[in-house]
Amino acid sequence: MSKKFLIVGLGNIGAEYVNTRHNIGFKVLDFLARKESLDFQTVKLGALAEYKFKGRTFLLLKPNTYMNLSGKAVKYWMDKENIPLENLLVITDDLNLSFGTIRIRKKGSDGGHNGLKNINLVLNTQEYTRFRFGISDEFKKGQQVDYVLGEWDENEKEKLPERLETTAEIIKSFGTAGIENTMTTFNGK
Repeated sequence: MSKKFLIVGLGNIGAEYVNTRHNIGFKVLDFLARKESLDFQTVKLGALAEYKFKGRTFLLLKPNTYMNLSGKAVKYWMDKENIPLENLLVITDDLNLSFGTIRIRKKGSDGGHNGLKNINLVLNTQEYTRFRFGISDEFKKGQQVDYVLGEWDENEKEKLPERLETTAEIIKSFGTAGIENTMTTFNGK
């Protein structure tokens, strides 16, 4: 079994997106990098940091392709680093889950998420692990784009640090305890 994992946080590049709900994938990886004193390097199709933990290597990737073309960066780094599909974890926001709720699945549909749609298309499969972070659906009809690309409200900002601690534990667990144990431990938390 390969001890190398590709952890992809989905988001959009640019200062205007940094604190938006849609960029939770970037935020999760930035949190882990800060916590473990890692630096992201600008590389082909993204920013990459390498994290070593318990004999495993985690490649933390923030694609710079914009959300809708995330698959290109995922495929490139999977091929370049010879990462098997079962060692891919994609972190994304989810409107269908209440704020901070975590859902980890070994496969599944894109759920209307453009980043996942593109990854499914480029990889030609839905058989990879995705880690969905709930951002809730507290918006009025027709306001979805503004909500998703909007910044966290004060209540969410207050609760985010605690949720980010959990996300760092999930990434480590995925690589060390395996997907089944990780789902059992963290789903619905």
